[in-house]
Amino acid sequence: MILGVGTDLANIDRIAGVLERHGDRFRNRVFTETEQHKAERRKDVAGTYAKRWAAKEACSKALGTGLRMGISWKDMAVSNLRTGQPVMQVTGWAANRLAEMTPEGHIAVIHVSLTDDHPWAQAFVVIEANPAT
Repeated sequence: MILGVGTDLANIDRIAGVLERHGDRFRNRVFTETEQHKAERRKDVAGTYAKRWAAKEACSKALGTGLRMGISWKDMAVSNLRTGQPVMQVTGWAANRLAEMTPEGHIAVIHVSLTDDHPWAQAFVVIEANPAT
């Protein structure tokens, strides 16, 4: 069953400007070390950060909160499987919220899809609950 759906659209040029103005202060407040290492190795640094920004926004919407109620940017983190598929991990308050919204006897799975076409980066997040086996 679907527990939540979220989407977000981020402007890559806007994120590039924030990176230019605020640098490490912005990176360290919003992105985990893993996300930063991934982005800094990419040709399109700002685009990589913009996609992860959009994914965090989309995840917060799928959790039914938006970025309020104690959720932190770093409570949601995007990494990639070896295949390149993005995956979302949640910790802290976001993990607590996910557990709260997951029916007993079910396991929550977070699906994330990222795309970009300059100047836009977009993310979709679907949270699904599957019966525990």
